[in-house]
Amino acid sequence: MATARICVLLLVLSSTLAEDLKLKHKTSREPVRLFTEEELSRYDGGEEGQPIYMAIKGVVFDVTKGKEFYGRDAPYNALVGKDCTRAVAKMSLDPADLTSDTTGLSEDQLESLENVFEGTYKTKYPIVGYTASRILTEDGSPNKDFRPEDQPLFQSKDEF
Repeated sequence: MATARICVLLLVLSSTLAEDLKLKHKTSREPVRLFTEEELSRYDGGEEGQPIYMAIKGVVFDVTKGKEFYGRDAPYNALVGKDCTRAVAKMSLDPADLTSDTTGLSEDQLESLENVFEGTYKTKYPIVGYTASRILTEDGSPNKDFRPEDQPLFQSKDEF
């Protein structure tokens, strides 16, 4: 009788622990969203408790877990709250480079950009959305080169 009780107790405990582990390791993935420049600028690390976002190549990353690098008064805080593609390509913190414009970048800089984008940001930080400039042209019309199925982490069920 005591053995049966112990077995039942172990069974209940193991199923409870298994459920706890599932809940702790369950990844919640919200749909990606579209950010205007104004919206993105709100996530610049200036407000405690608010996520820290930065965009590269029009892809918005949540870099909050790198707060010591991107938070207020941190060394790379200049890069957050905006699309800083040019600065990442040039490995620059010059205010003139804090833009998405890649005009005039050398092949080496474009290659560096791609390596950092793929090897660092896409592997280390979650994608939370895209900038409007990635999807829309300057006049607000759809960017014909934008293909949702080619975007990182895009799934047809996601909404912008």
